[in-house]
Amino acid sequence: MNVIEIKNIVKKYKTGEEYTVALNRINMTVKKGEFVAIMGPSGSGKSTLMHIIGLLDKSSSGTYLLDGRDVSKVGKNQQAAIRNQEIGFVFQQFNLLARTTVLDNVLLPTIYGSLDNSIDRATQLIKEVGLGDRISNKSNQLSGGQIQRVAIARALMMKPAIVLADEPTGNIDTKTSNEVMAIFRKINQSGTTIVLVTHDSEIAKFASRIIELRDGQVVSSKGESR
Repeated sequence: MNVIEIKNIVKKYKTGEEYTVALNRINMTVKKGEFVAIMGPSGSGKSTLMHIIGLLDKSSSGTYLLDGRDVSKVGKNQQAAIRNQEIGFVFQQFNLLARTTVLDNVLLPTIYGSLDNSIDRATQLIKEVGLGDRISNKSNQLSGGQIQRVAIARALMMKPAIVLADEPTGNIDTKTSNEVMAIFRKINQSGTTIVLVTHDSEIAKFASRIIELRDGQVVSSKGESR
């Protein structure tokens, strides 16, 4: 079953009197439980595509089906609800609150959506990413790799069907990157769909399929859909 289905998606940005085409009739699908990496050079459209998949931006035209529902033109309130309940985000810049504890950072999504036994769940997730002994630390007391682990735990807090990761290893060293990617692989093996944007071919190898973008178009899809 396809959890993500992108049909003829176009994204244009107006620059002065002209339009810049960031995505040009993109077609792609992601199956439930799949681990997909999206690669491409700077300016290829991969972050734009990720923002559309994550309902952080809207396409200029085309259709986006999320779990069989057309979310191409849903309103802002509905977009926010879908993002909170169904999509977890992990970003290159981490986006944690600096002087807030690990536990409170992981609990952040529950401000916008209710969840039973939220403290117990947050505590368990923190332990699963290897930070059980850091639960009361402030995020500005952690290393980059530890911060990204907190961000992963936060992304999983609302039990999303999909986790979107935009260059999640861009600000950490190679050894820590491999540790973080091992966590993503474990999350995927538990049944969560993962879509990862990266410029690093070694990181992309953790995925089961690699989609390459160039000039706003899909130029290849390598690997097997599960």
